[in-house]
Amino acid sequence: MKFLAPLLLACLLALPAAAQRIVISGQVVEAANGEPVPFASIFVPRTSFGVTADVDGKFKLAVTGSPDSLAVSAIGFATQRRKLSDAAVQTVLFRMKTGGVTLGEVFVSSRQPENPAFRILREVQKHKPENQRTSLKAAEYDSYNRIETSLIDLPAALNKRKAIRDIRALAVRQGAAAVGDPDAPLPVFASEVGSRVYQRNNPLRRREDLLHKQMRGVGPREGSILSQMLGSNFQNFDFYPNWQNVLGKDFISPIAEGGRGTYDYELQDSVFVGKDFCYKIAVTPKRSHDLAFKGTIWITQEGYALRRLDLVASPEANINFVNDLRVAQELTSPGEGPGLPTRTKLLISVRPSAKQAAMLVRYTTVSSNFVRNKLHDEAGFYDQPIVSSLMEPVVESPAGGLLAGLPQGGAGGYFDTHRPDTLSLSERQTFAVLDSAKALPSVRNLLDWVDLFVNGYKRVGKLDIGPISTLYAHNDFEGSRFRIGFRTTPLISRDWLTQAYVAYGTNDGRFKYGVRESYIAERRHWTVFSAEFKHDVEQTALLDNDFLDNNNLFLAASRWGRFQRPALRDLASLSVQRDLFHGFTQTLTARYQFIDPLFELEIARFKGSNDTPPSDVLHLSELVSESRYAPDETLVQSENRRRAVGLKRWPVFNFRYTLGSIEWYGRHNMYHKLNLAISHSVSVGYLGRLNYRVEGNYIPTPLPYIILKAPLGNQTIFYNPNAFNLMNYFEFVTDRSVSVRLDQHFEGLLLNAIPGIRALNWRLVGTANMLYGNLSDRARNANGNSNRLPDTIKEPYVEVGYGIENIFKFLRVDFLHRVTYRDQPPVIDDRHPEHKNFGVKFSAQFRL
Repeated sequence: MKFLAPLLLACLLALPAAAQRIVISGQVVEAANGEPVPFASIFVPRTSFGVTADVDGKFKLAVTGSPDSLAVSAIGFATQRRKLSDAAVQTVLFRMKTGGVTLGEVFVSSRQPENPAFRILREVQKHKPENQRTSLKAAEYDSYNRIETSLIDLPAALNKRKAIRDIRALAVRQGAAAVGDPDAPLPVFASEVGSRVYQRNNPLRRREDLLHKQMRGVGPREGSILSQMLGSNFQNFDFYPNWQNVLGKDFISPIAEGGRGTYDYELQDSVFVGKDFCYKIAVTPKRSHDLAFKGTIWITQEGYALRRLDLVASPEANINFVNDLRVAQELTSPGEGPGLPTRTKLLISVRPSAKQAAMLVRYTTVSSNFVRNKLHDEAGFYDQPIVSSLMEPVVESPAGGLLAGLPQGGAGGYFDTHRPDTLSLSERQTFAVLDSAKALPSVRNLLDWVDLFVNGYKRVGKLDIGPISTLYAHNDFEGSRFRIGFRTTPLISRDWLTQAYVAYGTNDGRFKYGVRESYIAERRHWTVFSAEFKHDVEQTALLDNDFLDNNNLFLAASRWGRFQRPALRDLASLSVQRDLFHGFTQTLTARYQFIDPLFELEIARFKGSNDTPPSDVLHLSELVSESRYAPDETLVQSENRRRAVGLKRWPVFNFRYTLGSIEWYGRHNMYHKLNLAISHSVSVGYLGRLNYRVEGNYIPTPLPYIILKAPLGNQTIFYNPNAFNLMNYFEFVTDRSVSVRLDQHFEGLLLNAIPGIRALNWRLVGTANMLYGNLSDRARNANGNSNRLPDTIKEPYVEVGYGIENIFKFLRVDFLHRVTYRDQPPVIDDRHPEHKNFGVKFSAQFRL
């Protein structure tokens, strides 16, 4: 009994302490748009109690005593406090306003000690080889990706549109009051995808097996800016390399070698992230217009590995249409091996202009079940094509999808029980609205008009009519040319694609027409069979050019003005295309061409059999083999088409071999053509990005000059990156040549340093094109040394240029100079059309 009194006294003293333990949970969001503020610091003022929010801004904190308030701070936001009650369990929501917390200017001189952050950054560089993910031979993991797209800051006029009012009304009927508010974000699209990812690092190979997927709302159509974002795998961020490419822009990493030339650093605190003790370092750009980030990085004390980061692109960075870009990422503990991202959040806000609505896109990626350094030795395991399928609707399935047989989510579906994170009430309500919104006729009609502006096609029923750029043209041969065309949509068939057009010229009085039919036999390796027939008038210099399909504006412009050396051509072809292995696409084509030059060739003529009159008409039968190798290309299947998106680390190789038979002047001859092209886009650090293309052509067989290689000239006012822009059509012709094209984008370099110009966000661009080749004596003799034979290239043809892009965010102006062949005869005649030693070309482009 003598121990009972002390025991009771101890219990009485412990009860008040236990009663004063308070558990506080909540979330930190932005007041303006409700977006989470990742990794904010939550603390009890004047105490040591504190915690860091997660990537979703959520936190949980247990404190003892009777704190009267809780505070939160984050870079770029004003510190905020909230009063606490005496309740044992409390929930707090912080709505942060911008401002208040900024980094002070740091002065370093020989009399001051070194910035302590610099020592940590040197250690980060020293330990990069063992910490970066590329030090692994291979890695595999489960991946969950969620994309949510909505419209924010809708103008009053847009809010009154029928499509918007219909979605708001639908939200109210479904109980999603937050969406029904006229000032609330308007959801338009959401998707969830679960997959297993396998990556091998040397050589780089990436395979992704889609396991489950779910789409809600109205998905974007092929070609839109949003569709490019969805297909570019933005969640695969890696900040260990010096440069991180985001939206096609090269941002310098906060832990890059030489980063001190771009960033100011401040060591703010030492905190635990999970079980790892970390240095918390704030970063901010030295120059506001640089492609750089501001925010916070966490570096582990053990091993100096990147553990966590929360970054925002500088608001004044020279990026078009993007007024908000944020990246938050958490990596695995260095104790588990080189860091792999466990959770990544990306937010992009795209606004075409200040008075228009913005599109807010949220990406969430959660990765788990990591396996390191397990190489799969099965033949072709890593060589499966990487195909993003987020945009492909399946007509038969209300949920949408690309690959037949993929399990779909839905009410009570897979993701409702296997989602690795939880949806907020607002997100659940938004998903419910999106499930019904895509059926609204007004919403579908609005997207049809957007599609017309972006892709040039207007959807009418189950057909796309267009493109609008080719509806009318005028030239001196055809007169007024009227053209109408269409293509089928997946509403008719997912596997068959028909394209057709008919045109008429008022001056030549001819009807022209064309039809192309494609059948997608298999999608995983993109096996496509195609047949085409076309009857049209073409300029001879553009008959056999490899790059015309890539530039619709140039194609349309080539139909205006002077039409040089017209030829009537009938083209019939059959082709098959297939991905043989990862990055390697093979196409085989059998084609027949009937070419009737509508001008005098003036070539020495040979009588045909039975003394038949000679004719300039050419009959060509050809087998064409084209191989394309892009080792790290990401492909997007959209509806019944496919396109490559994103930047590539390695060049793209194209090789074309043509075996043909020509019937000309009653004679049959076999011939060969070989073409090799290498193209690439390379980051050159602070100097921006360089695009180059090197091409070689060789034709060993003597042929009529109109089917030899005529370097692509440009006699339009529009700049064509694939042409020699000061060269006339058919100014030169070769049977062996080498060309180099350079296009240097300096981004904001130089112009950002000029105060008046800086506000315009103009960008400097430079170009240089060189061609060297020759026409063999055998080819000249075969053409009878005709007076109409274009000039030979006695020395390299060179043209250089400089210009400004991003004028009004989409215009580009190039000023071009001929360096060689400046003394060509200036008189216009059939053989020597007038050329220019200086020219100004315009182009329109949408580059972020």
